[in-house]
Amino acid sequence: MGQNRPTRLDFCRDRDQRSPAARRAARQAYEPRLRRALERNFPGWTVVRLTTSIDLEHSFGPAYLRGWLRQGQRALAIVGVNDQETQSTVDGALTCGILWLEACRMAQQEHRVVEALAMVVPKGMATLTRQRMAHLHPTAAQWLLYEFDQQDGALTPLDTGDRGNLATRLVRVVDEERARERFAKSIARIRCILPQSEVVPLSPASISFRRHGLEFAQARIAHDPRNFQSSEEVTFGVGPEERILDPENEIQFADLVRLAAAVRHKDGPKNHKLWRMHPERWLESLVFANIAALDGRLRPEAVYAQVPAFAAADRAMIDILAATRESRLAVIELKADEDIHLPLQGVDYWSRVAWHQSRGEFAQFGYFPGRDLSPQNPLLILVAPALHVHPTTDTILRYLSPEIDWEVLGIYERWREEIRVVFRKRPARAVRAA
Repeated sequence: MGQNRPTRLDFCRDRDQRSPAARRAARQAYEPRLRRALERNFPGWTVVRLTTSIDLEHSFGPAYLRGWLRQGQRALAIVGVNDQETQSTVDGALTCGILWLEACRMAQQEHRVVEALAMVVPKGMATLTRQRMAHLHPTAAQWLLYEFDQQDGALTPLDTGDRGNLATRLVRVVDEERARERFAKSIARIRCILPQSEVVPLSPASISFRRHGLEFAQARIAHDPRNFQSSEEVTFGVGPEERILDPENEIQFADLVRLAAAVRHKDGPKNHKLWRMHPERWLESLVFANIAALDGRLRPEAVYAQVPAFAAADRAMIDILAATRESRLAVIELKADEDIHLPLQGVDYWSRVAWHQSRGEFAQFGYFPGRDLSPQNPLLILVAPALHVHPTTDTILRYLSPEIDWEVLGIYERWREEIRVVFRKRPARAVRAA
């Protein structure tokens, strides 16, 4: 393709392709470099300890270097991540940082005051961490953020109080009625085989067919490059097994749809891969269909699922965006399994929704038509099965800013059978000040 020599492009299942030995070597080399930088930039402070040891009791892994600095009765908690880690690992560092700050305070409460958390991230990889730190409780601790250039050892402080331009943009809501009219033939064709299939318009030119959140087919407008004409095209398959529907594979398509119907239900075979795939999409489909089961304040006629909110190269998908009966926005983040990053992921989506709300962009892009939205900050509702709420969730939530009105809903473990709230937690607003 226009080059003298062929090149190789690898598609990798795991983003981090380093061997375990290479990862250990990078983390070991990072420790003395960061130690020297801390000693230069914190004169009068003593670096007491830096470690990457695994501590499962406190949910600490080897990717994050943890330590603390001491000066008399004062102390600073430190968490750093080296520049060989993936961006997702760097983005998860603040979760570790908050937990490490709490652990240091518990260990040192009788000896000294751990007054701050200093996060050290690689140069050019601090955007998300900075946005998240802007939404932490301003009096619970001092929140310090540094970019570290491992080549020259420079440690550069960043202002976490300045949220700056969030650089996020909404996508206009799809006109579902027109999309359904455009694809009426495909909808009738598929519902003839599976009447319970979910029809989800993705754009004016594409529509998705699902069974409890599992997509098994799409209809889209395809353009013929030979004559510039467009026609309706149906593709089917699960995951990467996508094929264009034609007369030769019509039977295979019908078999897949019937299989999805036979497996994808609450009493289906639990060891079947179609039953186990995409549990969060399954949970989302049930919540979307019965939003009032989570909270009676939410209006069932104004609910949007998988709302795209772009920020730079990141394409975030807000699980569910709803409004209360008082027209207050509600951001709902769903997890079907235990996830330590649930609170801060919820903060990401909450901050984007609050940003667009403050600029009146939801009405401009067609959301919540005919309704004047409340100027109140959105609600943040975090939902997970009751026994799958990560034990660190309470600790992290205590350090969120008071401007975030959050709730944690633990739902019935057998949520495929029934969406029912088992417990509900709200902020006590009693975070210990440094």
